[in-house]
Amino acid sequence: MKKVIKRDNQIAEFDPKKITQAIWKAAESVGGEDTHASDEIANRVIELLDVLFKGENYPTVEQIQDLVEKILIESGHAKTAKAYILYRQKRKELREKQKKIIGTTTNLNLSLNALTTLAKRYLEKDHKGKVIEKPEQMFRRIAKNIAEADLNYDGENLERTEEKFYEMISHLDFLPNSPTLMNAGTDIQQLSACFVLPVEDSMEGIFTTLKNAALIHKSGGGTGFSFSRLRPKNDLVKSTTGISSGPVSFMKVFDAATEAIKQGGRRRGANMGILRIDHPDVLDFITMKSDMVTLTNFNISVAFTDKFMQALESDTDYELLNPRSGEPIKTLPARHVFDLILDMAWKNGDPGLIFIDTINSKNPVKHIGLIESTNPCGEQPLLPYESCNLGSINLNNFIDAETRQVNWERLREIIHTAVHFLDNVIDMNNYPIPEIAEMSKGTRKIGLGVMGFGDLLYQLKIPYNSEEGLQMGERIMKFINDEARNKSVDLARTRGTFPYYEGSDHEKNGMRMRNACVTTVAPTGSIGMIAEASGGIEPNFAISFIKYVMDDTELVYVNKYFEQEAKKRGFHSDDLMREIATVGSIQEIDEIPEDIKRIFVTAQDIQPEWHIRMQAAFQRHTDSAISKTINFPNSSTTREIEKAYKMAYQLGCKGITVYRDGSRDCQVLNIGEVKGKKEETHNNNRQHQEIIKKSKAQISGEGLCPECEGKLVMTEGCMSCPMCSFSACSVA
Repeated sequence: MKKVIKRDNQIAEFDPKKITQAIWKAAESVGGEDTHASDEIANRVIELLDVLFKGENYPTVEQIQDLVEKILIESGHAKTAKAYILYRQKRKELREKQKKIIGTTTNLNLSLNALTTLAKRYLEKDHKGKVIEKPEQMFRRIAKNIAEADLNYDGENLERTEEKFYEMISHLDFLPNSPTLMNAGTDIQQLSACFVLPVEDSMEGIFTTLKNAALIHKSGGGTGFSFSRLRPKNDLVKSTTGISSGPVSFMKVFDAATEAIKQGGRRRGANMGILRIDHPDVLDFITMKSDMVTLTNFNISVAFTDKFMQALESDTDYELLNPRSGEPIKTLPARHVFDLILDMAWKNGDPGLIFIDTINSKNPVKHIGLIESTNPCGEQPLLPYESCNLGSINLNNFIDAETRQVNWERLREIIHTAVHFLDNVIDMNNYPIPEIAEMSKGTRKIGLGVMGFGDLLYQLKIPYNSEEGLQMGERIMKFINDEARNKSVDLARTRGTFPYYEGSDHEKNGMRMRNACVTTVAPTGSIGMIAEASGGIEPNFAISFIKYVMDDTELVYVNKYFEQEAKKRGFHSDDLMREIATVGSIQEIDEIPEDIKRIFVTAQDIQPEWHIRMQAAFQRHTDSAISKTINFPNSSTTREIEKAYKMAYQLGCKGITVYRDGSRDCQVLNIGEVKGKKEETHNNNRQHQEIIKKSKAQISGEGLCPECEGKLVMTEGCMSCPMCSFSACSVA
């Protein structure tokens, strides 16, 4: 028997593995441990099907499942049979729920939360907003479209490539970035997630960049900008004999434009704004998001230089440079500026840091330019006008069922297919403007990363915050990076090197690469929801939590690996799951065994040092950079954040983002109730604004009085206002 009649009456190839897997899942759920017994039952079912159904007399799915039940009961496996019957009933209920979400059913292994995400954001809709595409059709659309790039090269097998791509993405072994999922095979065909645009120091240049950013946001991409080339506020503008308004004012213009545009109607525009630490307006930049309502469409990062870090270490002043002339215009105490950054990061996580000299030292195409900025989440440093196509391997899918270890050979196969896929994306992409097309095809950067690392450690029973956890992280990323490079070298043999290869670090090292960069660790929020994988290399936020997504939709998540272990060890209960949901962590729950607590740690259970060491472990084997949040408990101090910043720099990280739990009124991930009242928040913000003004005044010797808005002056080391009695001699 080689065919089966599906529930939609279509005839499909019969896959005997599905019977074996279904029987084993039923057996495992009731404590079964013998996989051979499942194999024997499955073989009996298949043999009987061959007898009952001959020629073109194909069985239906329901007939096959009825036969499985019958043989399980006859073979004395009553418990497994009962579990299998309950499984069938749940599947029936699931199909009904699927129809409510996407209007049809799917045979793919997608959770209801995944289907909700797909329906809201990815599946094609008609002009009335009705979903008109099944997940299978979406994955086929993508695979077919991206495989067509093979037509550009001799010796490629288009049909085989399409099937490999379809199997890889429909099984959720690998998923590309959101614009590829949305747009491949559509009229839009813009496939990149990440762009960096230059911001030139002229009105024409600034608003040309703003127009280009709008086109990118409309097509589903995110943009990064360095505003460091713009002259500081109050600087001379020769053409008008007026004065400039400075980078911060133009960032607000960019933010307002972004607010008016939803990316393709499905994604809110996202930006990264970067300013060098030696820009004269750096103090305004550091504090501009302190009210938590300004620049809501921007992440911001200060670009730290090695020279600044040296001044900080020696506790000396450093120079601020006018970008128009390159000349120093004043100095500031490095320590005081650093303290202000720490204060802002403690308050709400902004700004982050990027270590710009570290980034450029690893830039493989230095001969064509220096990197000034990154994409919105910081993991992809790019030259002006570059874009990058990202995708992530779902590590959950690479644990061998029998050995419970990583299946390295299967992982190698998916890495090679994913690199092929991402290289094809470059050719199939519809670039927003010609300059981006030229640069992107010139360097052919791709960003292969991971998701599900936190879950992988759960399955391997390895604590995230352990030496063994660090070793596993480094081993996995080294394997991915090495194999991705091997595939890129293979592609270069048949397709040629990237056009800007001559003069690159790769040429100097004698490695003929198809792609200037091959690996990146990106955040995987939406695609992680589709694959039900923990985000990137992050530990799980909580064992159970609520995630708020588009249109304030609530999605409830419970970690399936913990739930499986709890049932296996006999301490699972609905009451326990509810208790965990209120706190997220299991560390203070007495009835949970200590060895389970050690393995199933969450982001808040892990000391910042371990977060940074894990980021550094992955960075050692990643071409581009790492998107990672260094989590701090609410009680953390600025001195603890300082330690984290210095550690990240010393360990070779390319940037760092910190977040102190509860420091924002609205968090995407939440456990239990948000503590505190709006009135308290308002009062705290008001007090903090006064601290900011005092701090900036002390550092720069200038500023406005927080009492009367008068001009502050420096007198014997203290800031005072000649118009009122205010003075400040220390940072509050």
